[in-house]
Amino acid sequence: MKSSEAHATSSPLTGIRGWLAELESPAFLWSFLYFFLLLTAYYVLRPVRDALGSTQNLQWLFSGTFVVMLLLQPIYGTLVSRFPRRVFLPVVYAVFIACLGFFYWAFHHDFGWRSAAFFIWVAVFNLFAVSVFWSYMADVFRNDDARRLYGYIGVGGTLGGFLGPIITRSLVNQVGVANLLLVSASLLTLCLLCIVKLAPFARAREIERNGHDDEQAMGGSILAGLRLIWQRPVLRAMAALMFFGVGVGTLLYNEQAAIARTAFETAEARTSYFAMIDLAINLTTISVQMLLTRFLLVRFGIAPLLLIPAGLILLGYCVLAAAPLPLLVAIVQVLTRSGEFSLAKPARETVYTRVDRESRYKAKAVIDTVVYRGGDVVFVWTHKLLASVGSMAVFLGGATLAACLAASAWQLVRLQRKPLPEEAPSPGADLLTARHP
Repeated sequence: MKSSEAHATSSPLTGIRGWLAELESPAFLWSFLYFFLLLTAYYVLRPVRDALGSTQNLQWLFSGTFVVMLLLQPIYGTLVSRFPRRVFLPVVYAVFIACLGFFYWAFHHDFGWRSAAFFIWVAVFNLFAVSVFWSYMADVFRNDDARRLYGYIGVGGTLGGFLGPIITRSLVNQVGVANLLLVSASLLTLCLLCIVKLAPFARAREIERNGHDDEQAMGGSILAGLRLIWQRPVLRAMAALMFFGVGVGTLLYNEQAAIARTAFETAEARTSYFAMIDLAINLTTISVQMLLTRFLLVRFGIAPLLLIPAGLILLGYCVLAAAPLPLLVAIVQVLTRSGEFSLAKPARETVYTRVDRESRYKAKAVIDTVVYRGGDVVFVWTHKLLASVGSMAVFLGGATLAACLAASAWQLVRLQRKPLPEEAPSPGADLLTARHP
């Protein structure tokens, strides 16, 4: 893949030129399309999930999601360990498509468990599908390529986040809720095409990295992800970063809902408030992804992309503890979520390009699913406890978590500045790298 770092490092205003320069790269285009289709498929389903979940007990839904994640980890571990990538990646998406077909049937029947089951399934689908996507990207791209391209690939996901709700809002009254599931399934089917088209790039990258093709079963324990996180400092830091990041988001999300119920009397006013926040998040995210993410990653590495959002969240929680106004809550929510999507996540994902395949698929899946949903469970109940004291207690608790988030970010920055053990060259890799610089 070609490099355009000379343009990328000159100024953040060269973001658009950098984007245009990458359009001739097939790997980038298929990756962009893949993430766009995947996030569009998810955001078609998200409004359906939220509508069904609004009638349920969220604490128990989050707890149920965590339990399902735990039960699925051995199954996913078995799939990854025993089958090559060309098999297990399509199988994961085929299972998701089959589940949508099942729920399509269930939506035509009045089952009492339908709403809770669909809410939990969408939460599981989102985390597993996105985690597998970024694992695959770490197979396709080098670390320097990832720093140039991950922000732009993220734009595809942001555009999907725009389009998905538009599709749902435009079609739901015409085709009904159940048929929206078929729309999502169709988009996931197109994701399979992207996986196939990216396979040659992943194979070439693996040969360059290890001196051999990876089209074989990965092997190892089905629960190796937990062992790897325990043994490797970088993965432990990634898990801590995920845990505290979920914490600040969950406390803010739940307290925002409580403040909105008090501040706005009608459902229409609350809906308008939340819509304003979502629009601001998406606009901020895509602007930063296009103009700043690449520039910061190439010029400075992951440090500013992790530390700036953590610092802003800490400052925001301190301000909210003093003045918990709806407008300030909205501003902090925009900073928190747009900073995660446009800065922190691309930075974290570039680190996975430097670890071995087992870490990319097994440990990453544990961090992105079990640790993530475990944090959800812990902090949704923590919010319930703190909220019984008052909003100030919630925001002071959030400030404490934000400080832990900043400390975890600094630990990851410090650890990844040195070569990782997995980056030791394998026999024959130097020769292959010389042939394919």
